[in-house]
Amino acid sequence: MVTLDGYSLTLKDLKKTLFDHAKVICSAESLQRVDESRSAVEAIVKRGDAVYGITTGFGKLSDVRIHPRDVDQLQLNLIHSHACGVGEPFPEMVSKAMLILRANALLKGVSGIRCEVIEQLILFANEGILPVVPEQGSLGASGDLAPLAHLVLPLLGEGEVFYKGNREQASVTLQKLGITPLTLTAKEGLALINGTQAMTAVGIVTYIEAEKLAYQADGIAAMTLEGLRGIVTAFDEDIQLARGYAEQVAVAARIRRLVHGSQLTTEQGELRVQDAYSLRCIPQVHGASWQVLGYVKEKLEIEINAATDNPLIFNEGTKVISGGNFHGQPIALAMDFLSIGMAEFGSISERRIERLVNPQLNDLPPFLSQQPGLQSGAMIMQYVAASLVSENKTLAHPASVDSIPSSANQEDHVSMGTIGARHAAAITANVRKILAIEAICAMQAIDYRGKEKLSPLTFQLYNEGRTIVSRIDHDRIFSIDIQAFTKWMKEERMMEGIVTGGNFS
Repeated sequence: MVTLDGYSLTLKDLKKTLFDHAKVICSAESLQRVDESRSAVEAIVKRGDAVYGITTGFGKLSDVRIHPRDVDQLQLNLIHSHACGVGEPFPEMVSKAMLILRANALLKGVSGIRCEVIEQLILFANEGILPVVPEQGSLGASGDLAPLAHLVLPLLGEGEVFYKGNREQASVTLQKLGITPLTLTAKEGLALINGTQAMTAVGIVTYIEAEKLAYQADGIAAMTLEGLRGIVTAFDEDIQLARGYAEQVAVAARIRRLVHGSQLTTEQGELRVQDAYSLRCIPQVHGASWQVLGYVKEKLEIEINAATDNPLIFNEGTKVISGGNFHGQPIALAMDFLSIGMAEFGSISERRIERLVNPQLNDLPPFLSQQPGLQSGAMIMQYVAASLVSENKTLAHPASVDSIPSSANQEDHVSMGTIGARHAAAITANVRKILAIEAICAMQAIDYRGKEKLSPLTFQLYNEGRTIVSRIDHDRIFSIDIQAFTKWMKEERMMEGIVTGGNFS
């Protein structure tokens, strides 16, 4: 069980809810704050004060006064008009994260929404009633308007949901489960869609997968080091400490631990004096990407507890301020950074693949083939990795450097953060495929060297991997192997446990 209060949600909590299916509840104190904030909104409506989004229109129409009898209709109109997203839907896990994040933000008690609205968000998340939310259409300020409008529709009995593996009309699902659709009142539509929860939800799911993949990259690199008889001297702790980056030190320590006891690694000068950068600089390159992950985690853990709608209500309603907390720039920059950091895991992995398959760079059979010439072996797997790396380079172009004015130039600078988050997710998925190819090639090189010479830990990694992809003793449809290994990397936890020394089985 994870308790939401608007202030203390962590990525670890979200991992429990998204991957381990833990239920969420609201703290009593947070619901009391919500009630107090709601009373302030009702007082504003009663007095007829001019307050943005409560008694006025939206965006460039903020100077248009709304009659008290129309304030509820204003909120429904907002949801309908803003639900114009396009493209394929976000993954179901992202929709669930959006529900939880929006509820948590509203529980800070500065948004003026009723408790029953938040309780509906929580109910949907806990019951697996997951709104169908199109991926495209957000500028990332004033928040993720279009995606969040689609998130809200099913709460009202409209739009579509994923439920128990089916895509169906929300009205059908709610009727089947005996859930009463909401009717929005003053400010509630605005409070629900003015926020960064789409980009943040994508960012969280991507970060969790990226962190796991970073551990796997270290483990696969260790196998490659053995497959190429790499020089372990370069991973000595003293040289890492002389640079001073904690992440670099940690990567080198993991590699040393993984290859400890290996009969395949070499010392400086034993076979050669230095390895190529893709081997020798694993701590420096992987370590730098680990630094990116640390930065991204810090920003996400701030954002998941942030009030990101507008206006916000303070001091029991005596202070109502229109500001810009909906602007996605902090997450936009973090997602662009995540794209670059993950792309580098793929870039250096592809160079290690090249060293595994290129006979001019190693003493292994050309392209790891059993019958070079008659059989091409892993030749085209390297092509695929190179293609994915090139694609990542285009996806890693920062989305946040672009801005197109909207709402008649009232909203004249936007973040494009959701585009950045989607790119980071695509890059992470590509990197998993690249690393799968590296693992397949590393295991094949190890077969030629002698798997009995592996260290105890990489022997475990090798054996786990061989349950998914068998030894290449003839050319076959390698796409099937790559897909199988990629799927295993996404779903399993054994490899992560071996790499970290934890128990992830």
